[in-house]
Amino acid sequence: MATLQAPYGSWPSPIDARLVAAHDGRPEYLNAVGTEIWWTEPRPEEGGRRALMRLSDTGGEAVSVLPPPWNVRNRVIEYGGQPWAGAPRAEGGPLVVFTHFGDQRLYAVEPDAPAAEPRPLTPISRVVPGGLRWCDPVVLPDRGEVWCVLEEFTGPSQIEVRRVLVAVPLDGSAAEDRDRVRELTDQSTGSRFVTGPRVSPDGRRVAWIAWDHPAMPWDSSFARVADVSAEGVLTSARTLAGGPKESVAQLEWAADGTLLYTSDADGWWNLHRADLSAGTRATPLCPREEEFGAGIWKIGQRWFAPLPNGLIATIHGRGSMRLGILDPETGELVDGTGPWTEWAGTLAVSGSRVVSVAASPHSGYEVVELDTCTGHSRVIAGHHHDPVDPAHYPEPRVRSFTGPDGSEVHAHVYPPRHPEYSAPPGELPPYVVWAHGGPNSRSPLVLDLEIAYFTSRGIGVVEVNYGGSTGYGRHYRDRLREQWGVVDVEDCATVARALAEEGTADRARLAIRGGSAGGWTTASSLTNPGTAGLYACGTIQFPVLDLEAWGNGETHDFESRYLETLIGPHAEVPERYRERSPLLRAHQVDAPFLILQGLDDVICLPIQCERFLERAKGTGVPNACLTFAGEGHGFRRADTIVTAVEAELSLYVQSFGITRDDIPRLGLES
Repeated sequence: MATLQAPYGSWPSPIDARLVAAHDGRPEYLNAVGTEIWWTEPRPEEGGRRALMRLSDTGGEAVSVLPPPWNVRNRVIEYGGQPWAGAPRAEGGPLVVFTHFGDQRLYAVEPDAPAAEPRPLTPISRVVPGGLRWCDPVVLPDRGEVWCVLEEFTGPSQIEVRRVLVAVPLDGSAAEDRDRVRELTDQSTGSRFVTGPRVSPDGRRVAWIAWDHPAMPWDSSFARVADVSAEGVLTSARTLAGGPKESVAQLEWAADGTLLYTSDADGWWNLHRADLSAGTRATPLCPREEEFGAGIWKIGQRWFAPLPNGLIATIHGRGSMRLGILDPETGELVDGTGPWTEWAGTLAVSGSRVVSVAASPHSGYEVVELDTCTGHSRVIAGHHHDPVDPAHYPEPRVRSFTGPDGSEVHAHVYPPRHPEYSAPPGELPPYVVWAHGGPNSRSPLVLDLEIAYFTSRGIGVVEVNYGGSTGYGRHYRDRLREQWGVVDVEDCATVARALAEEGTADRARLAIRGGSAGGWTTASSLTNPGTAGLYACGTIQFPVLDLEAWGNGETHDFESRYLETLIGPHAEVPERYRERSPLLRAHQVDAPFLILQGLDDVICLPIQCERFLERAKGTGVPNACLTFAGEGHGFRRADTIVTAVEAELSLYVQSFGITRDDIPRLGLES
């Protein structure tokens, strides 16, 4: 089919910003309640709330359990954690507990009861609004309790906080009385951070993961085990696995009472099994140079789940994650069938059924069921439907590049693609480098309509999984240790330069963008003498900009000492904090930039953007800053997403010299 010719970046596209917003987010936090599968799902058009969904095993469509404004989400460690749990009952339907984002309280609901209304189980904090937070619950009807994580703020500062495992009465007696919440662990002899409890099948033991400042959980964390008395008191707590250079990502009890956990003691997050009746001896189940887990950014994520027959469903891979079934006796691992190439860190098991959330470069995230008896996989909810002709989607390429020090740099390249348009002969496309957040995180290779929004208009995108990214083993993660602002910047620059040198991208029309830690990498790249002149512009979203302030309490507790790993202890290397801080180099910014910032962000505070803009005055560099009330760290509301996406495109249109009049013009001030 003959195509029309038009310059890159000027092509028309049916993928508009409203469509991008409608497909933002994905299902999360799957679990089984009896034979039913439940999960949370985003609602951008409803102010960004998370709906609690329920799917019967008899078929039919998934239904929302709670109407607006119920928002099933919490703020534990600010990134949140498993916000609900359920237990089947012989009569009257299931009992479900959940956290509501609006007040952070824990509620109970009996969805099959007549005129079912959620009732509070926990009180409101008298110290700090929303200062009592709960996550990763386990419903124990026989005890009449919910066991979970409590995050309790003891003062107005973000670091005046404690976290313990607690038991909350199911009868609602603690709804107005904090003293009725029974603490299971003691932070004075425990750890600052804990995941939710995992209770053994016989109820006699409980296990959890713990870690302490200054380590992040992917640097150093521990599997802890305690005995449970008849009264529900934890005794004889001890450490089963973990260490200063070992990370435990997940643990679960198998049906036979052995404890399964993932550890990177050998350099990769691999599965292990410990038989506590025979001591604490642990056995690796499937040693491979692959990951069977990832970093604990949200408490309660699950990359593996034991099946009743002794097999283990596990998400695993290197650079991408797929679903397989492991025989722990033989070490044989067989992957499920289907077109999905990326599986999210959430699993539910019901009998022989395994349910997770999966996507591919050609389909968005869907709720997928694997029948382990037949080996058949099928989509059971959230079915992918192409809102436009898939010919407008990019065809990504998995690439590896070589950095200046010989290190391998992983990337996903998304060239421009349109079924009806091509560029004039000889014209090279503009490209935008996407730096992911974290920074110890990863960009998955999946269909993302935000990427397609740009590629379908003739602007290429390349996602860089720079040194420090998860998915490639501990050695790759450790490349970023004390090198933040160096390795991430160099790796992004390596990919950008390589694309230009090989003739894939226009050297004069390169841009960089990112949010959170990716915003840091973007701002660092635009103010770094080593990358001066490389990028024509950049989009900085909810970034870290002021290292000394961020490391001195101007962020939340979870990451408050992250810089000791990423930069180094301030007392030992104070000059690094000054040399690498984009704020102190703002006068060196050499390309137009756009800042996008939520005003309710407590992780990367808006004040840092204000300081950066003030210091950038006088440079003559055009810039704009858009702020959004009601948005925190990352954007959830449809209107916000629309404005942000269109503003970003406008920046590229103006910076790359593209002609188009179908988007609002961004006002860039010098």
